[in-house]
Amino acid sequence: MADLVVRPVAPQDTRGLRRTVLRPHETLGQVAAGEAEDVFAAGAYDGGELIAVGLVAPDGDPGSWRVRGMATASHARGRGAGTAILAELRRHATSQGARRIWCNARTPAISLYERAGLRVVSDEFELPEIGPHVVMEVRLP
Repeated sequence: MADLVVRPVAPQDTRGLRRTVLRPHETLGQVAAGEAEDVFAAGAYDGGELIAVGLVAPDGDPGSWRVRGMATASHARGRGAGTAILAELRRHATSQGARRIWCNARTPAISLYERAGLRVVSDEFELPEIGPHVVMEVRLP
């Protein structure tokens, strides 16, 4: 991906890809309903095409930030876009004082989050219509 560019995007610009990849059973309005008011969104572009997205926002105890909606287009997987998005979300959260970054990770994506320093901190659980997940986190100094 020589032309990969990661930049902040408006949350509404992430909804189509998030719906396609993560929540095809929901409407765009339902996808939007899960967004925190103070969410930060990032998108990865290959040329002019949006190929990966992710969100992060404060959630939980003070200093805790939750990553949500990590989605990469099927034809772009395995080329580093998800890793680049996660790095941008972590950078943003850290710049805002995050002491903990966490997510509900789909089990097939565990290795992506592990490469970013998160570790599994829960048993596996099932989210209806979505599939098996675990809670993962990284605590920051």
